[in-house]
Amino acid sequence: MKYLSIFQYVYLVFAALFLYDGISKWGNGTNGAYISLGFAALAIFMFFFRRKFRKKFQNRNK
Repeated sequence: MKYLSIFQYVYLVFAALFLYDGISKWGNGTNGAYISLGFAALAIFMFFFRRKFRKKFQNRNK
């Protein structure tokens, strides 16, 4: 289950990429900026959700 602890950080990478994309699109207009910023918020939420789930799973196995 080591890959689960590594995979949760992929969500932070995606959040950073979507945040950068949203900010760069914001300067050109807000057509796609809201979608990118929404995906960034979703990725951050998924990071914390997966981290909580992994800790719950580890405590159950003890």
